Amino acid sequence: MTWSQRKYDIPVEDGRTHLERMRAGDWFKYRAGPELAELQMVTKRGCREASSLYWDDPEAATLQLGGLLLECGPGLDWRPDFFIEYGERVRIGSDVFINRDLVVLGGGMVTIGDRALIGPGTRLYTPNHSTDLALRSAGWEIGMPITIGADAWLGGSVVVCPGVTIGEGAVVGAGAVVTKDVAPGASVAGNPARVIG
Repeated sequence: MTWSQRKYDIPVEDGRTHLERMRAGDWFKYRAGPELAELQMVTKRGCREASSLYWDDPEAATLQLGGLLLECGPGLDWRPDFFIEYGERVRIGSDVFINRDLVVLGGGMVTIGDRALIGPGTRLYTPNHSTDLALRSAGWEIGMPITIGADAWLGGSVVVCPGVTIGEGAVVGAGAVVTKDVAPGASVAGNPARVIG
């Protein structure tokens, strides 16, 4: 079953921990279980420490930041502050540039391709909550993947919504809110983002 099919399932407890459920791409309770809180705290603390260290030793800070992530290719060039919730759910390719104040939220897998350029104030939001009030109030969410293709360029203050893929070489204008996939090589802007070229 793919993640797109899972997002329409009704979540039920099945004996797995909520961390196991998140890692499988299934519905999980983001406020349940000590494992999720601990994993978040390790990542958030590591981001804070790397961001602070950056001003004295950018190379050591980059190594520390890369160590928090599932994958981090060589040549990462970034600026603090950097905030992610679950380091094990983020992959960064080679020669990526990430400007200041990146925020990555939720348990969905985030993949940033080689040579991507990420503008300041970018927000990558992977969580999707149920429209059913009882399920939403109970804390159920599903992390939907975000993929940013190789050589894509996201301008400043871009918001990428859950489940979106931005194709290779695409350009996303500053301030755009991307709610749907962007084709390779396309240019989009606006809220919601629309093709402009």
